[in-house]
Formats: sequence, structure tokens, C-alpha cells
Amino acid sequence: MNDGKKVIGKPFQPGNRLGRGRPVGSRNKATLALQTLLEGEGERITRKAIDLATAGDLTAIRICLERLIPPCRERRLRLKLPDVASAEGVSDAFTAVLLAVAEGDLAIGEAAQLANVLELARKAIDTLEVDRRLAEVEKRLEEHHEPRAA
Repeated sequence: MNDGKKVIGKPFQPGNRLGRGRPVGSRNKATLALQTLLEGEGERITRKAIDLATAGDLTAIRICLERLIPPCRERRLRLKLPDVASAEGVSDAFTAVLLAVAEGDLAIGEAAQLANVLELARKAIDTLEVDRRLAEVEKRLEEHHEPRAA
């Protein structure tokens, strides 16, 4: 079944979704080999990158700047939103987001992300409301159709 190939360790079993795989934080062989290769050379390489950057090499400048100031991923927003536990609250929150964009306190992309979150909240509220109403209707139907004692 293994076509004459040497199997080291336990072979992978198809369908095993709970297999352990590599431990969290461990590095693959290629990364370990590169680290070993660069051991003791990091300071020289860094110095060379700085020298190239100061000489005007744009790629070296970009690399050095990315190390000094990593690219900003997302900023934390300080935006006061109303309680979004009701559909009316979600609607008020949408209005607050639009006002923040209009006043320049919030970028369009940030507003779009917030709007997506608020839309998910609105859908959850709608789902809960539909479930509640359905339960009420089912209860009324059960009460209406209960067999009467003779």
C-alpha cells in the first residue's frame, strides 16, 4: 500500500480532522535552516541595509522604515454609539456613523466596516423578533386546537 516508500512516524489518516499537526509556535524546516544560515550575520546584514538606505536605495529605505514604523493595520475608534439592543438603536447607530463621516471623524472605509457590524446586529435582532412572534403564533394555535374534554 505504501509503494515501497519508507514511512516515518504515524501516517496521515484521511478523514482525521482532529489530527494534531505541528505544535503552535513551532517553525518549519525551511525557517529553521534560514535562521541557522543567518546566525551571526544579522548585524552585518542590518548594517548593509542601513548603508544602502542612506545611499538612496529605495527598496532598502522601504525595508528599514517598515521595521522602524510597521504599517498601521487598524486604528481604534472612539465613537459614541447608542445602545444597539433594538432595531431603533441600530438605526440610531447608523445615523451616528453617517454623521461621523460627514464631520470627518470617521473614514469611509471605517464607516463601511461599522455599517457591516451594525447590519449583523440588525439581522440578529430581526431573527430574534421573528422567532418570538413565531413562538407566540404556535402557542395560540396549540391553545385554539386543543382537544376539548367531553
